[in-house]
Amino acid sequence: MGLLFEFLDIAPEIAEPAHPEALPEAIRDGIRFEKVGFQYPGSPEQTLSDIDLSIRPGQVVALVGINGAGKTTLIKLLCRLYDPVQGRITLDGIDIRQYSPEQYRSLFSVIFQDYSQYAASVKENIHFGDIASPGERLSIMGAAINAGADGFISRLAQGYDTPLTRMFDEGHEISIGQWQKLALARAFLRKSSFIILDEPTSSLDPEAEFEMFENFRERISHRGALMISHRLSTVRMADYIYVMDQGRIVESGTHQELIQKEGIYYTLFSKQAFHYKDAEAWQ
Repeated sequence: MGLLFEFLDIAPEIAEPAHPEALPEAIRDGIRFEKVGFQYPGSPEQTLSDIDLSIRPGQVVALVGINGAGKTTLIKLLCRLYDPVQGRITLDGIDIRQYSPEQYRSLFSVIFQDYSQYAASVKENIHFGDIASPGERLSIMGAAINAGADGFISRLAQGYDTPLTRMFDEGHEISIGQWQKLALARAFLRKSSFIILDEPTSSLDPEAEFEMFENFRERISHRGALMISHRLSTVRMADYIYVMDQGRIVESGTHQELIQKEGIYYTLFSKQAFHYKDAEAWQ
């Protein structure tokens, strides 16, 4: 109990501004990182340095790089789980620290790599993506269909009412790939302005991954999107790609532009493409 009370006494480091700005009714310019730097408390080194990046409304942006490059940290700053120690992040030209944190975060639907698996029904697992919504079956089914989850859900004994995990007497275990589809449905349920996907298809089989990105813009209702993926075949459809290395953006451009530069992106892509196509076929 002492640990619980100690936890409840923790004050949030990101506080509500005295006079918060109203969120724009319609986002015009989108989000911009301007010379952003970040260092975790107690860490001797910066995790992010001199980051310039933008996400416009309706634009699909991809973020690629090896593990430890700072991609997930950038997402945490974008969602204002932390604030930059240098530079600023703006929404339509206004520093996001001038908005109410709760209202600002409502702009985003997010699926992190370590998404949660709740011991609850399928319907509840998806509804947790937007607990402020009424959780109507039609909207939950729509999110599941967009995530490619409706097929396996309909085959479960109780459909969307099936309890998941063996914690329940009639609980059902599903595969890690099926859990990831539920996490995607959870992100798709919220009617947000931007959707953020951190390795969204890491546990999906190649067929499911292909179906997801074949009509990706329709699945996300043409919202702005920021996507992290190590599978560079999935980021080719992005409008713009940023390449990160050691906490910095070292390359940016479209897929074709980055291939022509023959830099880090070219090297990573060619290694992944080597066993599938020859050099002329994938350029």
